[in-house]
Amino acid sequence: MKITIDEDKCCSAGQCVLAAPEIFDQRDADGVVVLLDATPELAQHASAREAQQICPASAIAIDELTRPTS
Repeated sequence: MKITIDEDKCCSAGQCVLAAPEIFDQRDADGVVVLLDATPELAQHASAREAQQICPASAIAIDELTRPTS
């Protein structure tokens, strides 16, 4: 999983921080999202997906990075 943020879309609602505080934070000055971990561990994937789904501005993008099988 690789997470990217569109800071220009962020409306500073903070829902991502509530859903996944180990992955997201907010800037003190304006509340815009700060990405703490762009490639979280497997155990954090569900909370990252939840944050993406509840983001009111759709500012979070997730690439699942599927790996080819041999």
